[in-house]
This record gives sequence, C-alpha cells and structure tokens, in this order.
Amino acid sequence: MTSVHGQVRAGFEPVRERVAEWSAADPDYGAQLCVYVGGEAAVDVVCGPGAHAITGVYSVTKGVAATVIALLLGEGDLELDRAVAHYWPEFAAAGKSDITVRQLLSHQAGLPATDDGIRPEDAIDSRAGAERLARQRPLWRPGSAFGYHGITIGILMEELVRRVCGAELQDLYESRIRAPRDIDFFLGLPDDQSARYVDPRPAPLDEAAAPGPHDDLAAAAFGRLGREGDAILAGFGPHSAQVRRRGTSAAGGVGSARGLARLYAATLGHVGDPIGPRDTFAEMSQVHVRGRDIVLDASLAFGVVFMKPHLDMPFASFRAYGHDGAGGALAFADPLHDLAFGYIPTRMTTPGGVDARAIVLSRIARECAARSGV
Repeated sequence: MTSVHGQVRAGFEPVRERVAEWSAADPDYGAQLCVYVGGEAAVDVVCGPGAHAITGVYSVTKGVAATVIALLLGEGDLELDRAVAHYWPEFAAAGKSDITVRQLLSHQAGLPATDDGIRPEDAIDSRAGAERLARQRPLWRPGSAFGYHGITIGILMEELVRRVCGAELQDLYESRIRAPRDIDFFLGLPDDQSARYVDPRPAPLDEAAAPGPHDDLAAAAFGRLGREGDAILAGFGPHSAQVRRRGTSAAGGVGSARGLARLYAATLGHVGDPIGPRDTFAEMSQVHVRGRDIVLDASLAFGVVFMKPHLDMPFASFRAYGHDGAGGALAFADPLHDLAFGYIPTRMTTPGGVDARAIVLSRIARECAARSGV
C-alpha cells in the first residue's frame, strides 16, 4: 500500500484520511495536495510515485498568469473597461475597436483561434501570435457569447502586459510575485530547477473514443484543425521543453501543489505584501459569463481569466476563483473560508479538466475549516 507523507493541522485529519483511502484502493494513484487556511498550511501531503517532483499543470497556469493582470489593475496601469485598442492600437483591425479588456479576458472576444487554427509557435513566441490575432476578425460577435480561449488567452494576456508596461508577463511574475514570496511555481522553468521536473503521466487511452473529423471550433482553438491526434499535449503543454522554458501563460507553468496554494494564499493578502487590493480580486472573481461555452460545448463560468465554481463544477464556495487544468490539477482561493488550495494528480485524468477527487478534497477541507473555526 502506498503511504501518504506530509503534515496536517489538528482538525484536518479527514483530508489526509481520504487521500489514504484512495491510495490504498489504487496503488497507481498519486497526488500532491496543499491547503492554506488563514495564511498557514493546514494540509501539505503527497502520495504515490513522483509526487515529490514539480510538474506541469496545463491551464491551471492561466490563474497564475492572472495574478500579473491583478497587479497591473491594482496599480492603475490597466483598466478593465478600456478598449483593448487603447493599449494595443493594431488590435482594432477587423471590427475589434470596441472590444474591452474585460470582454477579452472573460472569453467573450471571439478570438479562440485564427481562421487557419492556432500553432504552438504562436504561444511560444507570443509576439507573433499576437500579430496574427490582431488581424483576425472575431469568430463570433464579441459579447454575444463566450467560448474558452484555451491557448489564445495566454497570448493576449502577454501582449497586453507588454503594451501596458513594456515588460514580459513572465518577468513581472518572477520579480514582483514569485521570488519575493518564495512560491514554488514557475512561469519559465529555470535551469537550476529542471532536475526537479517530472512530466505528468498520460491518462489511460480511451479505446472507445472515435477519431472523427478535426474541423470544429474546439479543434481550431487547440491547434488540431485538420490533423489527427491531440496536439495540445505535444505542442502547447509542459511536455515540451520549449513551453516549460518559456512558461507560456496559457498552459506552460510548472511547480508544486504547495506552490499553487501559497500563490493563492498571497491573493488573499497572506504570504508577504498583498499582490493587489482585495477589491481587485473581488472584481476579477465576479461571474462575467455563465452557461454553455461555445468552444467546449460544456457548462462553464468565468470571471476575468479565473474560473468560477458553479453547480456543474462545485469546486469551492460561490466567492472562490481559480482554474483547473487538462491533467486534472486544480488551484483556487476561497475568500469565504480564507482558504487556498492546490492539487496535482501525478497521472492525468480522463476526460480533461479537474479531477473529481479534487472537488471532494476541497469540500472536506472546507468542512474541516468550518468545524475548526478558522
């Protein structure tokens, strides 16, 4: 039986016990879990093979990159209700002059891809990707619907940061957010950390899945237009050394569950100086869109970049904000419980998106926090 290693605060033993149950039932199960409550680690445990490593978390990266957007909003350098073209004049092409930063960063702009798809090199060299997106006519009327900009929201965030302050999003994250708080999560994996890295283990193949044509909006948004295979895993995710070194804002972040929980604890005003005012995170975490996502054809809810809990994905309280990832990882802050949560399974889950076990662990952790009065 695989044992569970780490520490839990008194009152949070049920969280570790649930992880131990899953580990006993499935020796292949492995995960990292860290929960901060009130600015201190209440749960910090690992189990299974490779659980002590740092690894890639795919779209959980988006929530990490969103902290840089919060930094700029809080300092008044960026305004959500300004037109994107105010900061990025070339973006006004092809009928996009009225799209606001708020619409752009809540998946409403109609730019999940270009007419001929989206390429890994567009994310790795996001200046080139931004030029292509600036020329693109929206794929739906902005504001009329929302659809997950799975790769392009990273490109768009990075270009906005360049236009606002002339710096790379990754550099601001490193100098203003990560390094001062000793957060074990990287946007751009440094050479001196590379020996700690282990690839996420792939999910078991779904033999029942039919290949089908690759010509829908989701295929375009994830770089599979007209091709077989799941190119997001090979070209856009952390399995690619180029993506890890760059730390692409959509899917290239690398780190530990401890690092993710510590980062989100910092958004709650713990762990060093506040990243931004509480009002900034409150506004970013308002529900901006909710319903059927027209790219993924699934029920989703978003604030500004951040995912929001809802009845079909009850990962935390109604006030929480965070993001899941294709491999099953989940990270969020929950101001209602003053709780920050990071979870990374060592084997990717099927289907993509949050591992259902993370939602169970979040519920148990919140119950423990309520009983403990913290």
